[in-house]
Amino acid sequence: MALTDHPTGNYRFLPGIAPYSCGVVSSPGHEVAHVTFQQPVPYRQGFEQISQFLAARNRPKAALCGIELRSPKPFTFPGFAAFNGEYGKILQDWGVFVNGVNPIARTNVAPVLVPPTEPVLYGFSFSQPCPASQPATFVVAGAGELPEGVLERDGIIALGDTSPSGLITKARYVMDLMEARLKGLGVSWSMVNTVDVYTAHSLTPLLPEIVLGRIGAASIHGALWHYTRPPIEEIEYEMDLRGTRTDYVI
Repeated sequence: MALTDHPTGNYRFLPGIAPYSCGVVSSPGHEVAHVTFQQPVPYRQGFEQISQFLAARNRPKAALCGIELRSPKPFTFPGFAAFNGEYGKILQDWGVFVNGVNPIARTNVAPVLVPPTEPVLYGFSFSQPCPASQPATFVVAGAGELPEGVLERDGIIALGDTSPSGLITKARYVMDLMEARLKGLGVSWSMVNTVDVYTAHSLTPLLPEIVLGRIGAASIHGALWHYTRPPIEEIEYEMDLRGTRTDYVI
């Protein structure tokens, strides 16, 4: 994966697959800031609110670099592809693609409790100016136990195995993906301050060694367990990461 400059967004991205990039990192003189919706909104309406939020800060639509969605339940693989087609069309209409490539990092998961009745926008990230002396900020897109670039059932690591050993295998694989994406963005675990884990399975046997035990000093920030399922049926474990300085709740 080659780190690619967004010509008008003031960030760089790791190309991924059609629905999303693998992650984004700020360009010099800018930071990636993060926004959470206190009350998530239907995702199409959410894009309208993002547009208003960016305009109020004199930021172009191209500054949008990360999206976080919550869905009613995990998709089938065909259902996921259909949703991604609709979602991608919105971004194309926004004019944020770079030479036909989707630069936006994304996480899309399905809450186990009180799920939404339709896909909703939970949060987003965008670039904004900051002192040039400040270190890079970044978002690593969500990933489950599938190899990079693969969206097929047969690619799922430890398919169907939710035993303790199966979940350890899945979690280690996802941690490897996270680390590879950090390296691709030119950043490191020491710069991470938000670790999100998305699973309906207990983290008790995984958190000390597989997650926090691997990230060194960043473990002081802990990890946030979202009691959710990954976006596709039979995927059991997902993570994303952030290293940001500015966070908004709206």
